[in-house]
Amino acid sequence: MLKTFLVGSKSFVLDQEKAEAAFAAKMVINGRQVPYFNILPLKYQWAYDLYKKMKANHWEPEDIPMGKDIEQWRDTAAVSDIERWIIRMGIGYFSAAEGIVGDNIQHVVRELVTAPELKLVLGRHAHEENIHADSLLYMISSLGINPHECEAMFEDIKSIERKNEFVNRASQALRRDLDMKDPANKRLLAKNIFIFGQCMEGTQFYGLFGMVLALYRQNKFPGIGQMFRYTLRDESNHIELFRDLFMDLIEENREIWTDEFKEELRQTMVEAVELEKDFIRDCLPVNAVGLAVDEFVTYIDYIADRRLEGCGLTPLNPGIKNPLPWLAEMMDIKKEQNFFEGRVTEYQKSSALQSASDDEL
Repeated sequence: MLKTFLVGSKSFVLDQEKAEAAFAAKMVINGRQVPYFNILPLKYQWAYDLYKKMKANHWEPEDIPMGKDIEQWRDTAAVSDIERWIIRMGIGYFSAAEGIVGDNIQHVVRELVTAPELKLVLGRHAHEENIHADSLLYMISSLGINPHECEAMFEDIKSIERKNEFVNRASQALRRDLDMKDPANKRLLAKNIFIFGQCMEGTQFYGLFGMVLALYRQNKFPGIGQMFRYTLRDESNHIELFRDLFMDLIEENREIWTDEFKEELRQTMVEAVELEKDFIRDCLPVNAVGLAVDEFVTYIDYIADRRLEGCGLTPLNPGIKNPLPWLAEMMDIKKEQNFFEGRVTEYQKSSALQSASDDEL
């Protein structure tokens, strides 16, 4: 269908059929490549909706007061050595882990997807990883922790080293020129998205998040706990993003969705879970301060099964129950009370308030 516009002495003819063909050529990968960033018309509506939701959740680390945290950190009687160790492990691990996620988004996944609205939401995801990394620098500087200690954790704590090697292996496999029409390379990308979305951000982050929020629940390190809560809310969106991206990639490339590939992904999650359990035992070497190692280890099994089921995969521990149901309540952050001024801070920028659902916990 041709449509003609007459503007003064000039005539412009627009070809709708050609435009519709261009829309049909939008794909997760191997789609129409153009030198401009034309998001409309939207093919992946979920991606744009999620981008708007993520943007509405924007927060800045400096908005969170750290006075009470600094006071507790300096008071040797206020917190135990194990509580300090949990905070050090949390800050140390996440100070670089968030950057690993952001780097993979920008230099692997966003480079390979072709639909503009997917690139848009992935750009927002990478931006939020920058905010998370910035929040950890804010924590480190506020508490006066030697930043070299955080770097040393990646060299000296083997459970951290193994976790990083696990995800970096999946990222490095795609950092070269690849024929993305080859099913083997499509599987590499699908596995990368699964690892970073469901194994790393979706499972391996949650044990330590739970420990920090358990301390927050006991009025320990309220500023750090608050930033971790906002980070967790962001993570729930990231998990959804990578799950939807994974499912659309599979739907458009059904030839890779074999029984063998499904089992490969399940075994990848098995490896992720074992790595995280080792890390949890390093974070919490003994049951203390109301925290039980077995509960957090079981929680990882529970979370892993939720991630597998979300991607249409068979769970590893059918029927497992959540041993930490209070974490869902901790994620309800519609309104927050300022710690010192008593004013209510609304971090949502739109009236369509969205809190992370229990589904993501």
